[in-house]
Amino acid sequence: MEHVVIIGNGIAGITAARHIRKHSNRRLTVISDESKHFFSRPALMYIYMGHMKYEQTKPYEDWFWKENAIDLVCDRVRKIDTKGKKAILRSGSSIPFDKLIIATGSKPNKFGWPGQDLNGVQGFYSLQDLEAVKKSTAGIRQAVIVGGGLIGVELAEMLVTRGISVIFMVRETHFWGVVLPEEEGDLVARHIKNHHVDLQFETELKEIVGDSDGKVSAVITGKGEKVPCSFVGLTVGVSPNIDFIKNTAIETDRGVLINSCFETSIEDIYAIGDCAQFREPSTGRRPVEQVWYTGKMHGETVARTICGKETPYMPGIWFNSAKFFDIEYQTYGTVMSQQKEGEKSFYWENPKGDKCVRIVFDSTTQAVLGFNFFGIRARHTTCEYWIANREKLPNVLCSMAASNFDPEFFKCFEKDIISQYNSENPGRMITLKTKKGLFSNRLT
Repeated sequence: MEHVVIIGNGIAGITAARHIRKHSNRRLTVISDESKHFFSRPALMYIYMGHMKYEQTKPYEDWFWKENAIDLVCDRVRKIDTKGKKAILRSGSSIPFDKLIIATGSKPNKFGWPGQDLNGVQGFYSLQDLEAVKKSTAGIRQAVIVGGGLIGVELAEMLVTRGISVIFMVRETHFWGVVLPEEEGDLVARHIKNHHVDLQFETELKEIVGDSDGKVSAVITGKGEKVPCSFVGLTVGVSPNIDFIKNTAIETDRGVLINSCFETSIEDIYAIGDCAQFREPSTGRRPVEQVWYTGKMHGETVARTICGKETPYMPGIWFNSAKFFDIEYQTYGTVMSQQKEGEKSFYWENPKGDKCVRIVFDSTTQAVLGFNFFGIRARHTTCEYWIANREKLPNVLCSMAASNFDPEFFKCFEKDIISQYNSENPGRMITLKTKKGLFSNRLT
C-alpha cells in the first residue's frame, strides 16, 4: 500500500491528510513536534486571553485520527533522504515514504539584532510561542512590540487584557504600510491608540538589552532612545520554515520551489502552505501565500493529484480577513498600498473614523478591481461576483445593500456612501437599489 507522509499538522497538512483519506485508502502518517493534534492557530490569542481552552481549538475529537486511519507521530524531521525516500527524525528513527508532502509552515523573522535571543524576546506563531508568552509576561508591567502587522496587533490586544503597558514600534509612516493605503492605516492606528497602546511610527529597533540573568530589560531604538521593558514581541513578519531542507536536493528559494501542482524538483515530493513558493504564481498572486484559506486550498488540491487526478492550483480572486481589536477587516481582489497606473479608487469613511470602504477600479472602464472594508461586513460571494464580472463602479455602489451582511440591528451606511459618490460626481447621480433589485436594471 502506498505510504504518504506529511510533515506538519497545520491547516495545509491536515487538509491534505483528510482529503487523501476521503479519496483513497492510502497509508497516511502526519509528523509534527508542535502538538499531537491539529488545532486552530488563529485561536492562540484567545487561549492567552482566557476566552478559550486549548481543547476547544481542536476542530476534531482526539479519536478522529485513529477512526480515519491517520497515524500521528510527535517528533521533528531532522533531514529528508530524497534518494532513500525516508524522513529522518530527531529521535533517531526514520519513516519511509512513497510520497512526501512538506507542510512545515512559517517561522517568525529575526534580523540579527543584538540581544534577539534573550529570554523574554520572541515571535508569536506556534503553540510553544504561546506557552513562552504566558511565562514571560506573568506579572510584568511593560512590553515592547516591534513590527506593524496582524500578528503585532494580536499580541498587543493580548497583552493589554493583562493590564500590561504596550509600546508598539513601527518603522513605516503609517500602520501596515506594505499592505494598506494610508487612509486605512490611519484608521487602524487611531483604533489601536484608543485601546491604550503607545503606537510609535518611524521607530526602528537597534538593540535589545538584557540583565545579568539573561532576560530582556530594555530596547534601544534607531534614534538612540532606551526603552525599559520586560518582554519584546518580534512581529516583523514570518518566513518559510525550511531550514532542514536547504542542504538537500530539493530546490528552494525563499520557500520550497513548486509548480502549479505543488510538485518540487524531486519526484514524489510536494510542498504546500506557508513553506511553498510557486515558480510561476497565478496572475495577481504572490509566490508565497501565507494565509489560512490558501493553505486549506493547497491541501485540497494536492490531495487530488496524489490520488491520481492531477489538478493544478486555481486560487481564484484574492481575499483575506482579520481583526484589529474591535474592527473587522475584509479585502477582496487587488487593493495595493500604493495605487497603480491605470487605477483609481473611491474611498468613504464615516465621521467617527472607525468604518471605511475603498473600491479600486479601472480608470478607463470603471470595472471594479478590489475592495477594502473596515468595520462593515461585506458578503464574499457578492464582491467576488462583481470583480469576476468586471462590474462598473456605479452599478456596484447602487447595489451595495446586497453585499451587506451585518446583523439586522446594525446601522447601514449605503446611503451615506452613495451620497458622497454623488457629491464627488455631480454629473452622474446614482440611486441605491434594494436587495430585491440586485443586478437588475444595471447602468451601462
